[in-house]
Amino acid sequence: MSSPAVDVVPLPAAARRWRLPAVVWVAPIYGFLFLFIVFPLWRLFADAVSTDEGQWTVRYLVDFARDAFYQRALLNSVVVAGGTVLGCAVIGFLAAFLLVRYDFPGRALFSYLTMLPIIMPPLVGIMGLVFILGRAGTVNVLLMDYLGLRTPVNFIYGWHGVLLAMILHYFPLITLNVVDGLSKVDASLEEAAEAVGARGLRKVLDITIPLVTPGFISGATLVFILAFADFATPLVVGVQNLIASQAYLNIVQFVDRRLFKMGIVIGALMAAMAIVFLVVARRIVAMREYAVVSYRAVERRPLGGLWRVVVPAFFTAVLTLAFLPYLGVALAAFGRAWSLTPFPTRFTLAHLDAVLHLTPIYVINTLRWSVLAVAIILAVGVPLGWVLARSTVPGRGLMDAIVTLVLALPGTAIGIAYIRAFHFPLPLVGLVLSRLWIIMPLVLAVRRMPYTVRATFAALLNLHRSMEEAAASVGASGLRTFFDVTLPLIWRGVLAGALFSLMFALQEAAATILLFLPGWETMTVGIFTFYTSGTIGQAAALGFVLILLCAATLYAVYRLTGARMGGLFGSGGG
Repeated sequence: MSSPAVDVVPLPAAARRWRLPAVVWVAPIYGFLFLFIVFPLWRLFADAVSTDEGQWTVRYLVDFARDAFYQRALLNSVVVAGGTVLGCAVIGFLAAFLLVRYDFPGRALFSYLTMLPIIMPPLVGIMGLVFILGRAGTVNVLLMDYLGLRTPVNFIYGWHGVLLAMILHYFPLITLNVVDGLSKVDASLEEAAEAVGARGLRKVLDITIPLVTPGFISGATLVFILAFADFATPLVVGVQNLIASQAYLNIVQFVDRRLFKMGIVIGALMAAMAIVFLVVARRIVAMREYAVVSYRAVERRPLGGLWRVVVPAFFTAVLTLAFLPYLGVALAAFGRAWSLTPFPTRFTLAHLDAVLHLTPIYVINTLRWSVLAVAIILAVGVPLGWVLARSTVPGRGLMDAIVTLVLALPGTAIGIAYIRAFHFPLPLVGLVLSRLWIIMPLVLAVRRMPYTVRATFAALLNLHRSMEEAAASVGASGLRTFFDVTLPLIWRGVLAGALFSLMFALQEAAATILLFLPGWETMTVGIFTFYTSGTIGQAAALGFVLILLCAATLYAVYRLTGARMGGLFGSGGG
């Protein structure tokens, strides 16, 4: 969005206000980033290479490297994360290309529905798949009752189940980023390629794919890291020999000090790998970055013939699979006496009543921690976005790198880092944060802050500086300029980022499940506790409520941002 040019008249020197040096007012932001991101990470890495008595050693790293079980777990994690990226790339890229470039029946509806799988937390997703595709699930019961199958088919327990659940959950991250990139491809480039004879697949390979590579790499990196760090999905389907699952199991057992130390080593390794992946991805993106001052979007073309049936059928098939978990969770949340039948034979509100009235602490805590986290995010993230977009203060590049790093760090690694960093009295204040409830909204704020920072940064890039310079020229202070001029023009982007932060804070499981104390439990903790203890109805009811909350948040984001959501995931930000 361009803004009209405004003539700026400088004030006389006497009328100029004395301004606080920028480095002073950004000091609290530096302090927040150092205390809640850099310090925990340093403590995690330091603990991985030191004994309990504080002596430096590489013994634990050597033990990890020599252990055949951990070697296999690491290899398995890389294979699962790589397979997830491959599956998400095929589905996500194809879906994005069809949605951006072609008109076909139901395109607008498919465009909206394609985003919905990301509102379901991975833990709830795999639980819903088990209800439908498990050994006693709906599909197996139907096959045995109506097709005479003697033994149930193993659709979900094992590696294939983990891959299926992750691909169905994460492919929208690729779609959103590629949609964002494809929407910005200049039509004249493709027209020039056609003029020299490059058409069809040749044009796509030579022009289109290179132009959307930055967005694709951003999405693929995010998918790889999320799949690599997900410990709940494999545990639900009985897969334990993955690195993230071992980190969680080793940390929560507290008895064997060697296993506990191995959990710390694994957390440090996951954080280090995330940093390496991020650096490599940024280098690849930088090598293929294309900037345009303006562009003419490629016109969408109507599909004809058989393709008007095939393409909607493709979206219907993918979305049917992606929405199976929703069906499973809804049936289990309201079902009663669901055993060896394809669907519940009776329905009840008892499970919902139990989690909303008898044990509402999970819902109350989730909303309480998430809202407080968003308040922290707005207080830190919006000024930080302004600093990145508008200022030249020292260390700006370092702040940008730290925020980007947070987006890539596995939740399990952050949870372990917080346990180690804040289990001791902080210097000067003497507070043990791990024993205070504030640790919950703090870890949620740190985990989800990048979405608000990126949204603020992107909104400020679209706001011409002359608007703020005009306010400053008539004597407005920096703070007044921000609240009277800047914020009214960027509030929509800031709000969209805050809602995205809220939605993912509601879903957070990896970090909070390691940090909670009795009375602090969130909905994801409750779902995991109910499911592993066999109280399936309550687990599904909590999952159903969580899906509704995330869906309402995503709907608000969609109304505010529309098709520009992909930019929030980093394709446009460094």
